[in-house]
Amino acid sequence: MYAAHKAAGGMTSVYRQIGFGCERLFKALVQDNFELTADQVHWSYTAEKKDGTIGTLTLDARIDLAHIGTKPEIRQRVRAWLDRCCQKLEMSAERTAQIKGVVFEVRQGYKSADAGRQNKDLQFGMNAEHQNYLPVLAVISTQVSHTVIRRYRNAKMLVLTGTQRGADVDSTYEFFRSVVGFDLANFFERNSEQMRKRCTSILGQLLTPA
Repeated sequence: MYAAHKAAGGMTSVYRQIGFGCERLFKALVQDNFELTADQVHWSYTAEKKDGTIGTLTLDARIDLAHIGTKPEIRQRVRAWLDRCCQKLEMSAERTAQIKGVVFEVRQGYKSADAGRQNKDLQFGMNAEHQNYLPVLAVISTQVSHTVIRRYRNAKMLVLTGTQRGADVDSTYEFFRSVVGFDLANFFERNSEQMRKRCTSILGQLLTPA
């Protein structure tokens, strides 16, 4: 019983750490491939908490067209992708022209339908739009709640999921291939055995009573 209890809590922690790893990997790849500084890839906003204090919420990555202005071919590639995203979200031509970049919230998976999390995501979306950034939820796996995804898309938030099929306005992996210029799917395939061994080792320790 003790081992089972320890393993249950431990597996939740492992899953959370996998999520953190995906966020950091996403940010590092965006920063390196677009040659951005730490400040340029960073984006945050402030919001009032329930107790009346002001908190700062930090998102996982930002791509601002102005920051890649020295590389016109890359800038044009990102601009073309933003235009396709706005078209998918059925934004007007006037609103599309105002979009100056994109801000990402990254998740390993999103099966939860937690209302609090959804409200925070939609709050991020509204704040990003207020600053003329396209809000994007990028999910690394195919573990998604379609009800939640539909709600986000109806709120004009782009959602990328972990499918390896589809366009770069639907698939996280196709976005990396065609826009970032990095084969993220191949990266995971090359390193899958090492990742699997590491997780298996940790879970084995969690299942040991001592």
